[in-house]
Amino acid sequence: MSFSDLILKGFFLIRLVNNKQTKIIGMKKIIKRTLYTLFFLVVAIVLFGLVLAYWPTQWRIKNMGITPQEAAALRKSYTGPHDTFTTSDGVTLFLRRWNPDTIAPAKKDIAILIFHGFTAYSGPYNMAGVPFSKGGYTVFGLDYRGHGLSDGNRGDSPGKDRWIADLGEAVKHVKSLGFKRVIVMGHSLGVASAICAADTVPNEIAGLILLSGAYEGRKGLTKPVPLFTQLRILSSSIFRPSYPAVEYYRDGMSVSKDTLWNYRYTLRFLTMMDVKKLRIPKTMNVPVLVGVGDHDELFAIDKVQDFYNMIPGNQKEFLVMKNATHAKIPLEDWEEIVAWLDKTYAPTPASGVGK
Repeated sequence: MSFSDLILKGFFLIRLVNNKQTKIIGMKKIIKRTLYTLFFLVVAIVLFGLVLAYWPTQWRIKNMGITPQEAAALRKSYTGPHDTFTTSDGVTLFLRRWNPDTIAPAKKDIAILIFHGFTAYSGPYNMAGVPFSKGGYTVFGLDYRGHGLSDGNRGDSPGKDRWIADLGEAVKHVKSLGFKRVIVMGHSLGVASAICAADTVPNEIAGLILLSGAYEGRKGLTKPVPLFTQLRILSSSIFRPSYPAVEYYRDGMSVSKDTLWNYRYTLRFLTMMDVKKLRIPKTMNVPVLVGVGDHDELFAIDKVQDFYNMIPGNQKEFLVMKNATHAKIPLEDWEEIVAWLDKTYAPTPASGVGK
């Protein structure tokens, strides 16, 4: 190889190296620009999310409820019959109590524990507690965590496991008061609560009363949520998950001025469980009464019947409550439920019916 060929080859190699370096530098610049772009995009999304999360909300319902501190103060000053217990994670839950004037020996060891519906607390369940207690039964009504006179962030729960634990511990607490047979009554959301309790402490429950609930509600009850509202709720659930950003509202619903009612919930509370997947354990064979109002605006009778058909066991009954809506159940219907309780748990000698 001549000297001139060596020089040409050298120039070629130098040019090749320079081209590679240029390409590497170019790639580094592209990567750098891409990373900067992604960084600023993430920052912009975060800032936008923060703005949405703290965007002032125009609530349709003016009842703003109370704070956990106010709930604790009201609980401390409450003088009516009640009980409280401390959960395994240190939260105080409130149990309203309805005591019978007299207790027949067959009913002495029976307690009915009420799980309330959405937005409510135990107070409005006077409609059940009074006729049940007049029928000779001791009745308790639980205020869920974050509701009524119980502790906890309003309209919130740390998660499904904690929610279910609260329900199971409530059943066990009532039983610890000397009641060998605890019958759980759930209304609306309380139906899901009762199923959760039955799944977690099946051996502690002597029966179920499941009212105004099903796996599928009526169509068209809620209107589509505007995109901006969806983004605001989603952003709030990310940046401040304990903030109740969702208003529980539907056209035609009655709104109470009682500040113990709760009309705002966190997204994590509303999405913590898939109701359609809830099932009573197949091995659980206790008396079950399923009821629905003939004028229930949320659940059709046939859908509640479908729910009833999926309940295991051979000790179940179905009741269509006359002149009852979803939330307003007349005294006559409660008295019919008392008659079912008497027949099932405290039959008279003349009836010839066993327990």
